[in-house]
Amino acid sequence: MKPVATSTQLIHQFGIPGIAEVVPGNGVLPKVHVTSAVAAGDIYLHGAHVTSWCPRGADEVLFLSSASTWEDGKAIRGGIPISFPWFAVKADDPKAPAHGFVRTKAWSLESITQSVGAITVTMSTASGESTKRWWPGDFRAVYRASFGKTLKLELDVHNTGATTIHFEEALHAYFKVGDVRSARVEGLDGVHYLDKTDQRREKVQQGEVEITSETDRVYLDTDNPVELIDPALHRSIQVAKQNSRTTVIWNPWSEKGEAMSDLGAGEWRQMLCIETSNVLPDGAELAPGDTHCMSAVMSVNHL
Repeated sequence: MKPVATSTQLIHQFGIPGIAEVVPGNGVLPKVHVTSAVAAGDIYLHGAHVTSWCPRGADEVLFLSSASTWEDGKAIRGGIPISFPWFAVKADDPKAPAHGFVRTKAWSLESITQSVGAITVTMSTASGESTKRWWPGDFRAVYRASFGKTLKLELDVHNTGATTIHFEEALHAYFKVGDVRSARVEGLDGVHYLDKTDQRREKVQQGEVEITSETDRVYLDTDNPVELIDPALHRSIQVAKQNSRTTVIWNPWSEKGEAMSDLGAGEWRQMLCIETSNVLPDGAELAPGDTHCMSAVMSVNHL
């Protein structure tokens, strides 16, 4: 019952009646539920995890697994988890949590603000004893999610320590598609990428990205916007970004997808991840006292 009490306290402090409220979500984890004239959406304090975004007049944009785990210390499968301060498996410690520790950490709700065309939810987290167990860096992270006709996400990382820190980061967006086998991604033609399904061999993208098998690619040194074309749902989703040098495209396909305990049967067909990121050779380096801001803006158009 503790999360319910926390939600009650937060709604009195931050809520905007009828527009943005702090309510118990799945697993009784507190979330901010937005229902404005321009968009609806959800963001959990658990991991500062956006799990829903529906701009007015459009269907749900984000994929969320029907088998996702909703527990403290466990990652939510789907939506937009935050990977930080490493991506995938930690290179020097395979026992460390995959994709870092902030996606399974409770964040602090800083504010909920209303402006013309958007509701912005701001959350923060910082280093401490629990994070130093895995990574020595001193940091404070602030995350802003603005729900409107577009979904704007901004992740600020501030180095609060006395030494330079090196980190990886990703906004690991799962997009809902009608059938991933007919979807394609434009905007990466000619870009070099590391193919994680082929021992990270470096390759060059030729034309559009089509998903015909397990796909796990890190596109390098690119700040290009990309567009997900989804003929099955008759829509396209554009992802534009700033201060991000890599774009990750991922789908587990059938064998891996069916083996994942937190992914529903056949649901690998209904998702495609396009991740705004700074990972592998394009990770971020931050001097003491400096702040790094990575952002993504997502929009939807009818086909």
